[in-house]
Amino acid sequence: MKRCLVRLAVAGAAVVLASSAGTTLAKTFKVGVTVIVAHPALEADQQGFAKALEEAGLQVEYDNQNAQGEMSTAQTIAQKFVDDKVDLVHAIATPTAQAAVKVIKSIPIVYSSVTDPVDAGLVKTMDADGGNVTGVSDAWPIARQIQLYKEMLPSAKTWGTIYNAGDSNSVVNIEKTRKAIADLGLKLIEVTVSNSNEVYTAAQSLTGRVDAIYITSDNTVVSAFGSVGKVASQNGIPLFAGDVDSVANGAAAALGFNYFQVGYSAGKKAARVLKGEKAGAVPSGYAENLSLHVSLPNAAKQGLKLGEKYVKMAEKVYE
Repeated sequence: MKRCLVRLAVAGAAVVLASSAGTTLAKTFKVGVTVIVAHPALEADQQGFAKALEEAGLQVEYDNQNAQGEMSTAQTIAQKFVDDKVDLVHAIATPTAQAAVKVIKSIPIVYSSVTDPVDAGLVKTMDADGGNVTGVSDAWPIARQIQLYKEMLPSAKTWGTIYNAGDSNSVVNIEKTRKAIADLGLKLIEVTVSNSNEVYTAAQSLTGRVDAIYITSDNTVVSAFGSVGKVASQNGIPLFAGDVDSVANGAAAALGFNYFQVGYSAGKKAARVLKGEKAGAVPSGYAENLSLHVSLPNAAKQGLKLGEKYVKMAEKVYE
């Protein structure tokens, strides 16, 4: 009889432990997602992020918020996440990440699609910095991009670009663009915008003045990339980007990151945090794995003859 009672007691304890473990595994985490504007690359980022958490076996409820390009709105969103006591914040792009870091001091923040997290004031170092922030940088290989585009179009001597001068991420990239252009002995004409409604007019202002257009990592311009593509195709100006999703919206070619993978990398860091690690103990990281996308129809409209070499190099070819 005693032996049976012991067995029953052990079995009962096992049921309690299993039930307890089941309760832990079944917890649904609240994750606030804040993005500066809507465009395909940033949407792919969040999709990759969610996929990583799903693969980590975590149940997550997302609160997706879009700042519509307004920093004041981004700060309001950050405060909302504090008031709602979310478990973690995924901050996509530099302005929204800056707003989140400014407002949120205790909730873990995982940023992604940020060019220079240290310069933007998100972290003190790309190593574990002890705060409540970690994430993944999408610092673009601008010199490599422009070198490739020059090889594709050696006749182009004057290049044009459009960017939002109020976005620190864009300012960093434009400085790199100027250097890369100058190093190749080329000329750069810059046009600035403050919101996506100004992009079409900015693109029109480049017609007759440039041999080609290159758009760097600028969320405002990329969110209205179709306008640039329209102007480029109507006026026979080869258009290049560093965001591969922009090829579907009008670019002839783009050497860049798969933003699903950028978000996926950030999601893996978020999974570590939700499973118990402190965000400040998780080092920030960089995106990798460049791919070339080209569009034969866009190239034809814009007067760019893509050599077979580049078509073979491309991971994706639009025909």
